[in-house]
Amino acid sequence: MSLSAALETGDVGLLPSRRDEDWRWTDLRGLLRVLPPKAGTVLAALGEGPFAGLADQTHVLTGGAETLTVVVPAGANQTLALRIISQGETSLSASATFRVSAGSKLVLLESYEGDEGAYVTNLDLQFEIEPGGSLERLALANDGADGILVSKAVAVLGGGATFTQTLATSGARRQRLETSVDHPGAGARVELNGIYLLAGKRHADLTTTVRHMGVDGHTQQLTKGVVRDQARGVFQGRIIVEEGADRTEARMGHHALVLSDKAEVDAKPELLIHADDVQCAHGNTIGALDEDALFYMAQRGLPDVVARTLLVAAFVSEAIEGVGHDGARAVLEEWIAKAMEVAP
Repeated sequence: MSLSAALETGDVGLLPSRRDEDWRWTDLRGLLRVLPPKAGTVLAALGEGPFAGLADQTHVLTGGAETLTVVVPAGANQTLALRIISQGETSLSASATFRVSAGSKLVLLESYEGDEGAYVTNLDLQFEIEPGGSLERLALANDGADGILVSKAVAVLGGGATFTQTLATSGARRQRLETSVDHPGAGARVELNGIYLLAGKRHADLTTTVRHMGVDGHTQQLTKGVVRDQARGVFQGRIIVEEGADRTEARMGHHALVLSDKAEVDAKPELLIHADDVQCAHGNTIGALDEDALFYMAQRGLPDVVARTLLVAAFVSEAIEGVGHDGARAVLEEWIAKAMEVAP
């Protein structure tokens, strides 16, 4: 069951539903009764995109079915932008593969840009990182309130490779950003960070799976979320340490703020460990803003809206501290500030 299969065949019965354990909080079958027609090959421009001017080259996916393959040659250092544009009551199904050769580095600036139409978009991403290669993925999802987006990324690493990811999203009618990593151990390093800032009736699902299959692997993961109004945030994180993957070091953290009585956060962090000599841990907290901190700031003359904005921005900003691309980090900082302009 998948959105891509449903869009390919037109059969809504192939959509994932709450009967599927990994999709129980992001039901698509109960939401979609009819699939919209495929988008044309050209859509109206939505401006230059959030990462304009920061990439060596930009690739745009807008049509009804598109495929992209990019190979970064050995020893190269490239910064690429990938724009996925969705508009109107249409569907988009696309796939992209990025191969990072040994010793090369790729920074991928990925943006999901949607208007206020009831579109349905599916993107399948494949990242292949050869030994000693490095890929930093920065994705900003600015979907419309009525849009539906499913993005699934699969990363396969070689020994000594590095995969760093930061996802930032404001949600959609239904939205799922899924990442699966095949971790070889052998000194490879994975860092997964995420931020969701949700208002209105928006929904965002950040789901990750990291499978450690060899010795001496490292994974660090941190997700921060804020929900208000009637929004819903979902975090599902799974780290699997296979038998024989000794000396694995893995840390996972998910922390969320719920700023209204009708907002909801569903979290399911998991560690599945089949090896003995490992250092693994996870943490999960869901709560409200610190009333003592709000009182302290009020005593120093800060208006309540300003105090709340500062506390929330400080809370989520930890998840972008490790972004290595200065320009992209500035874009994410501006996005956080703008998202926090509306008082809870």
